[in-house]
Amino acid sequence: MRCPYCQNDGSKVIDTTHDSHGGIRRRRECLKCGQRFSSYERPILATPLIVKQDGTREEFERGKLERGIRIACAKRPVSAADIERLLGQVEAALQRQGKSEISSRVVGDLVIKGLKELDQIAYIRYAIVYLRLDDLHALRNEIDRLLLES
Repeated sequence: MRCPYCQNDGSKVIDTTHDSHGGIRRRRECLKCGQRFSSYERPILATPLIVKQDGTREEFERGKLERGIRIACAKRPVSAADIERLLGQVEAALQRQGKSEISSRVVGDLVIKGLKELDQIAYIRYAIVYLRLDDLHALRNEIDRLLLES
């Protein structure tokens, strides 16, 4: 593991912890400069192809999904750990289905469900695009529905 401070390749593991999503967090110390840093390992499992509404297929891109969630959560009290946990839950759910192709609608439904539990404003921001809330009446109806549920 390369040190992010001095770029040295030598480091020793100080501590190892396992998270609930099958990942591993390792605390490391650089053998050259003595700085400490963390590394994260997670298994790379096959994720299905995503079938878009127009019928095109593309690889699942965790980074693309992360950008969309981060935009929805911008300037909200949602931690990076919460976003990472949501991403892990969505990716794990897709892998558990065991299919080679999954509709983009399934991915969107998983994200919107997770955001609804995480932060209602982030949920509304994501819903405006995902559910195509094109006018104020549609947006108000969604907000009213959300208020009735809480």
